[in-house]
Amino acid sequence: MNSINIIIAIIYKEFLLFYRNFTDVLSIFLFFILGIIIFVFAIGYDELILNKIGIGIIWALILLSNNLSLRKFYQDDFDNGNLIIFHMSGLSYELIVIIKILTIWIFLQLPFFLIIPIAWLLLNINMQNFELVLLSFLIGSPIITCISSISGSMNLLNKKNFAIGSLIIMVLSIPIIIFSVNLVDTSEEVIRAQINILIGILCFFLAITPWASSLCIKFAIQNN
Repeated sequence: MNSINIIIAIIYKEFLLFYRNFTDVLSIFLFFILGIIIFVFAIGYDELILNKIGIGIIWALILLSNNLSLRKFYQDDFDNGNLIIFHMSGLSYELIVIIKILTIWIFLQLPFFLIIPIAWLLLNINMQNFELVLLSFLIGSPIITCISSISGSMNLLNKKNFAIGSLIIMVLSIPIIIFSVNLVDTSEEVIRAQINILIGILCFFLAITPWASSLCIKFAIQNN
């Protein structure tokens, strides 16, 4: 019961931090919307072209937007000693990682479900594929969050070059982009197969992320 109270307290703390730093969170979503607008001006409002590449643009900007939130994962809690305090409260580092993944996904990824329809309208994409894109984001966003967790924890070991974490996100996210974008304009059997592949990738990262991130956190604390 004590552990549950601690978990609830941590989630509430994360909520307060996101609420107090709402301008930082808002800047991530503004970056996404402005990126969509820039693409529209750069490519032109050709409905045929936007229908072909619009979904790829949305996913690329989601990926870039997640890079902006990389430091929110562990760096602040590491610098002020919260990670050690959480651990001393009785939580394992693996459980702390799971809590952070959950809170980041709730506060940074879920709002994209409200923003993606705006991007859809700006790009004037055919509504026929809208449900598939939301489904791919529902599966792909936790994967990106897990990858961001691994990258964020690795950045604790390398404070001089934060670009490495961003590169890791970009490289590991390539399969997600490929299978998510290719969900549209394919047969129903191919769609099911690609969704199953995305679910498999999600299960893989959900399994390894707590262990990989906690290991990096432990090394960072020992070497601090």
